[in-house]
Amino acid sequence: MSFSLNEVEAMAKRAARGAGHAWGQAEEASKATRWLCAQGVDGVSVLAEVLKHGPSQGCPLCLGVALSDDASALVAGPKQLGPVRQPEMVLPFAAMAARQLGKVVQLSCDTAKATTDGCALLVTGTFPADVENLTISVVTADLHGATHATRATPSTEAWSFLSELAHLTYAPATEESRRLGAGAGLSDND
Repeated sequence: MSFSLNEVEAMAKRAARGAGHAWGQAEEASKATRWLCAQGVDGVSVLAEVLKHGPSQGCPLCLGVALSDDASALVAGPKQLGPVRQPEMVLPFAAMAARQLGKVVQLSCDTAKATTDGCALLVTGTFPADVENLTISVVTADLHGATHATRATPSTEAWSFLSELAHLTYAPATEESRRLGAGAGLSDND
């Protein structure tokens, strides 16, 4: 199935809330997931893996927020993070840091390298599910010619998992809520 980036963002936000993340972190997770999908990365699957493990040591959402909050520290030299679960989830925050600095930022580990100017993304290699060390640095690179996706085609399993988490945020239907106008009620004349 194909989903708009707005649908992805809304689902990601509800799923992060359903997984127990605070509103602010759920908002960050949803924007990060959308950004990944716009870059052609299956951000839904990345977020699903993050949410399966909950906020723990190496949580890329926590590390990403800290990175974007202290982006100026990258000008002084490379920063080492680790261990990091689902390092691809740090990419949108690196993009945010690149936009703040007006520079190109690169994330690298033993098996992959991702470079972003805040808008475009160039990835070489494959990021593993977990990395011991993730290096983030300011680099000189030309990223012109990148294209952006307008729709996402996440894995069915990942979308279903996010949907299950999102359902945890829905209020259960009660007779009183139906009587007050929620849902179709007793008369569905649409």
